[in-house]
Amino acid sequence: MTHLFVTPAVCYFVGKIRKERLKVLFMSLQKRIKIAFILGIIVPECLMGIMLVRSTTIQSPGPSDEYYAIIYMMLLVILSITGIILISWINNGLIKPIHEMTEGAKRIADGTLDFDIEIPEGGGDLSVLVQSFDEMRKRLKASAESKLVDESENRTLISNITHDLKTPVTSIKGYAEGLLDGVADTPEKREKYIRTIYNKAVDLDRLINELTFYSGIDTNKIPYNFTRINVTDYFDDCVDEIRVDLESNGIRLNYMNYIESDVQIIADPIQLKKVINNIIGNSFKYMDKDEKELSIRIKSADDSCIIEIEDNGRGISARDLPFIFDRFFRSDSSRSSKGGSGIGLSIVKKIVEDHGGRVWANSKLGTGTTMSVEFRKATM
Repeated sequence: MTHLFVTPAVCYFVGKIRKERLKVLFMSLQKRIKIAFILGIIVPECLMGIMLVRSTTIQSPGPSDEYYAIIYMMLLVILSITGIILISWINNGLIKPIHEMTEGAKRIADGTLDFDIEIPEGGGDLSVLVQSFDEMRKRLKASAESKLVDESENRTLISNITHDLKTPVTSIKGYAEGLLDGVADTPEKREKYIRTIYNKAVDLDRLINELTFYSGIDTNKIPYNFTRINVTDYFDDCVDEIRVDLESNGIRLNYMNYIESDVQIIADPIQLKKVINNIIGNSFKYMDKDEKELSIRIKSADDSCIIEIEDNGRGISARDLPFIFDRFFRSDSSRSSKGGSGIGLSIVKKIVEDHGGRVWANSKLGTGTTMSVEFRKATM
């Protein structure tokens, strides 16, 4: 019976409020909850109290005034407690999460992504909404951090490439000026100057190729042409090709093939050659012995073949060894001074892993380094 009086009263109350005032009044959820509490709890209590007072003024047989007062007080307490519990539940389960999301959206707009949002318990729609919002924040944070890392790596690459390009360009310019000025006044000197210019031009070409290949790594556009390769035939030809260059630089090459003559792998012959050349080029840069030596060994495992390339160079410290395949990594300053973009071995790792293989290194300072590359054998 009480709500029969409440409904017309509420409609009358709302109808009296101007439209503009209504917009301001209902601008937030907290205000809506307060108005709902007033209209749903307090107003019915007041109307009930008025009804009880009027009923006691009518002279009719029935319960005493004290009885009505007790009933009214009990209903007042029950409705008040119910209203408080309801508002607290709505505030904790609805208002607070939405408020946290609002504050989180403001932080994101200000560029702050390092904060946490409390996800409400229960697993309802609101929990899913808050969790999705927090996942979005985490993805934005990861994207921003990845962008910072990429920018840092790009700056490092540009710095390395700029430094490494200056060295051969300066040498080419200096030796070319020597030829033009007649400093190389004997056939031997002229040949030496021309040979130096050629070698520096080869270094420039290598750096440019590394940079071009690196851009392909970032966009996953490395061109692969996989085919069956006979391991023995391929490495016999490869060793014959690189032997002349190594021996012309004073490096003795040892080649041992312990694998069966019919073993095959699935690989791209051009990219596999890049792996071998990058490893050998890296070894050559850090050879510091009077008698430079490099060994290539082809071994057979159960279902794979392993290519080992061992040098007797400076070696790599145990501290730096786990990071040599990281992009842009160059170890101590004495090694960094030898030049290189810092992406040669990362290119090796990328190509090998794209072939389904793996690459690792063993090294000892002052003794040398062994690079091992493993490929799965092709089934016959």
